[in-house]
Amino acid sequence: MGTTTTATSQPLSVWLAENIGTLLDRVGLEHHSTLREVIYVTIVVIVSLGIAWILQRIIYYTLRKFVEVRHTAVGNELLRWKTLSKICHIIPPLLMLGMMPFAFSATHAVRVWLMRCLGVYGIAMAGVALGAIMDFIYGHYNAHDNKKNIPLKGILNVAKGVMWIVLLICSISVLFDRSPAFLLTGLGAFAAALMLIFKDSILGFVAGVQMGENDMIHVGDWIVVPGTPANGVVLDMTLSAVKVQNFDNTIVTVPPYTLISTSFQNYRGMTMSGARRITKTFMIDLTTVRKITADEARQMAKPFQRLTEFVENLIKNGATAQNDGGLTPINGTIETNLGLFRAYISLYIYYNPGITDNQQLLIHILDPTVTGLPLQVYCFTNTTDWDKFEAIQSDIIEHITTTVADFGLAIYTSGSLTVDLEKPGTPATPADTQA
Repeated sequence: MGTTTTATSQPLSVWLAENIGTLLDRVGLEHHSTLREVIYVTIVVIVSLGIAWILQRIIYYTLRKFVEVRHTAVGNELLRWKTLSKICHIIPPLLMLGMMPFAFSATHAVRVWLMRCLGVYGIAMAGVALGAIMDFIYGHYNAHDNKKNIPLKGILNVAKGVMWIVLLICSISVLFDRSPAFLLTGLGAFAAALMLIFKDSILGFVAGVQMGENDMIHVGDWIVVPGTPANGVVLDMTLSAVKVQNFDNTIVTVPPYTLISTSFQNYRGMTMSGARRITKTFMIDLTTVRKITADEARQMAKPFQRLTEFVENLIKNGATAQNDGGLTPINGTIETNLGLFRAYISLYIYYNPGITDNQQLLIHILDPTVTGLPLQVYCFTNTTDWDKFEAIQSDIIEHITTTVADFGLAIYTSGSLTVDLEKPGTPATPADTQA
């Protein structure tokens, strides 16, 4: 077995080699240098892996005890991500690289290829260690400092991808004893194949950069992607998929480039505003819309205090209509029962505690249709909570459908209507309602 000039700096290696030789001499195998090399390599590999395993156990035990005593967030994250344990994977190749040269002569062919393979192994474990550090940084920042829920998973995957590509080039250069620059010049021939193989990753990377640059989507956003079953909250984003949990608890994955190449709806603005829109249209039967006198307007408004004040104010000022502007206008007229009903709905919604006063409020009439005259209610609730929103919306719909008859109006239905136009307060009896 050959030695090198650095043998004196490796007393453990020299001691191990000498004892292996002594052991083989005792059993009469002193001339079997190959067997001596095999035994040496086997012992070095076992010792290196054993030292790494012992260090991992020691680090894990020490860190766990430290976390149990101090209860630090960083310590918990180091345990959860197993960062230090993964970093310890770099120890075996370093020990092997330091001890293997003493098993072979400097010109031994096996030594040359073994050292190259160990170099590749060391580069791979260095990648594992760097990846563990990246995971820890990502997990810590995402848990504590990512207030906007920026999709950092895609950035992490891109960084890891670039790192592994660089390490792969370095590994090939070490294995074949070539300069990395020489290898880079030959990558052009494989560009088409690489683009085909990594098409989804490349498109996902470009899409991730565009979405991040334009702040298009965050983890936790409610999105709707037309043409797909995705309609729910974003759980995770990677280079290859955006994971969405629908409201029926099903999970849908959508490629990131689909969100860029087509349009999608993001409800983040609604959530941030704290208001959610209600848009409902009621079809008023045209046969129930008619002119009314001031006395009839007073009679219809009598059960409603705020509407009575509205009517008396118009009569006092000699006006027949009020056309306010702004976000929350109270508009209506006392010339028709529908105009008076519009004023009443405006007042009702304006003073509704579930409706916000910093968003647009509109009670307006759309173009007539063969099924009636559309009366649209457009307003915003002061909450985005689904249950509360639906409760407020339902209250408004129920109130409108039950008070419309107090103004001599009726919701259009396909069945017959019974409305006494001589008695404006007589309720209609429609077969069903349509909103």
